Amino acid sequence: MPPSLLYQVLYVSTLSPEQPLSVVAEIAHRARVRNAELGIGALLVFDGQRFCQMLEGDRRPVLSLIERIRSDTRHTDVEVLYHGPLPARRFSDLQLAFTSGEMDTSFEQFAALDDRAALAAFERLRLALAH
Repeated sequence: MPPSLLYQVLYVSTLSPEQPLSVVAEIAHRARVRNAELGIGALLVFDGQRFCQMLEGDRRPVLSLIERIRSDTRHTDVEVLYHGPLPARRFSDLQLAFTSGEMDTSFEQFAALDDRAALAAFERLRLALAH
């Protein structure tokens, strides 16, 4: 895939109050299957209440996916922090990496950042999770 066709979207959202925590595993499972079909790579981080996710792949499927996420009633307050072209894939397995647990990063703080600062903060989080 030529690099010029790659696109990325970084967003944060909140788990809807009426949703049980068990729905997060369901979201991750279905996303892995669907992302593989669409050629989308992703890292989804869940802190017990809020999601932060980076999506990457061809522009059209990525933008279509973020619109589906915006309309998904399991999420509230979906806020796109960054979107734009991507020079090269970071998630080469074309699926979904998922992690949850205690972290020093507050996704509320992410939402207060401008687009490039949010992208840099997510990259630091991604690298910290890899270690």
